[in-house]
Amino acid sequence: MRLRGSGWSRAGLAVGLAISPAAYADWQMNLSPGATAMTHQVWNLHTAMLAICATIAIGVIAVMGWSILRHRKSRGVEPAEFHESIGVEIAWTVLPFIVLAAIAIPAASTLVSLYDTDAADVHIEITGHQWLWEYRYPDAGVHFYSRLAADSRRAELGVDGTRPQDVAHYLRDVDNPLVVPVHAKIGLSITSADVIHSWWVPALGGKKDAIPGRINKKWFTADEIGTYRGQCAELCGRGHAFMPIVVKVVSKADYRAWLKAQGGQAPAAADLPDAPAAPADFDALAASDALSRDEAMTLGKHVYNGLCSACHQRDGSGLAAAGYPALTGSDVATGPIAAHINQVIYGKNAMPAFGRQLTDAEIAAVVTYERNALGNAVGDEATPKQVEDLR
Repeated sequence: MRLRGSGWSRAGLAVGLAISPAAYADWQMNLSPGATAMTHQVWNLHTAMLAICATIAIGVIAVMGWSILRHRKSRGVEPAEFHESIGVEIAWTVLPFIVLAAIAIPAASTLVSLYDTDAADVHIEITGHQWLWEYRYPDAGVHFYSRLAADSRRAELGVDGTRPQDVAHYLRDVDNPLVVPVHAKIGLSITSADVIHSWWVPALGGKKDAIPGRINKKWFTADEIGTYRGQCAELCGRGHAFMPIVVKVVSKADYRAWLKAQGGQAPAAADLPDAPAAPADFDALAASDALSRDEAMTLGKHVYNGLCSACHQRDGSGLAAAGYPALTGSDVATGPIAAHINQVIYGKNAMPAFGRQLTDAEIAAVVTYERNALGNAVGDEATPKQVEDLR
């Protein structure tokens, strides 16, 4: 009875799998071709090597099968006796050499191209944090953070009844995507501020680890305009699954317009700039030793919207259901300013430490903003010198 029941169970499972939507999804029996010249080159190399190896395997198995059947004991075949064969020895030396050369030459060419990060049209510095990505365009003076989109976070927490299936690109969308021009060589310098992360967008090529204290380089040239999604590919803590990557490939005209909208230095001509441009205002403010009230509020709002609003919300109302407290009227934002600065630097409970991510001016600015905006009107100001003294 047990065997019969087991058979029915297996039959039911087979029927269930056959009628499930997954059974009718598009099948893929090879690597994804990708959207860059390099991924196409890797795909071609992989396909060629697969064909060579499959041909060798089929040939060897066919000869073995023929030999077993032809010389089986029931046929009474007498084994041949010989000691050496110069021709055979030359053949099994030369033929493998030719096969390996046919594989090694295109493989070496692909590897050389893969690591050729020189002469990039656009250079981007990427820093992994727990659990967000920081992007900096040093030649254009653009700098921002990229975090999990708010609707995905709401769905993950079940806020207001939001369900994951109601969110397009659940856990695969961000608030600020990386934007690059089409048909331009993009050079990436990748590192980490805390633990090991890994920047990986499959359609744009292989992943590259982000390691603290080390800079790894990668490049790609996108052939098609579109949006490409990836993920941190190195387990980096409890928020690892909430660290997506989104890259938008746009035309050169749209790229220049985007740079201007970000407050960066966009090239005037159609060609992309070869020399570094003047730094943006936010970078200049972040490096400042002293800030006016207006400068602190401007920079503070920029930092808050980039780093703090995903948890505390743009208006400071927080997400109580998820354990993210409101800043409006909070003891931290309206209490002693030194304690407020200290919490931003070193973190507390679920709040990460920002002391290594932000400059003294940025911390002073965001503290000033939180105490004099978001429904608060304490009236005091934090200074970069105060932050420096509390580090």
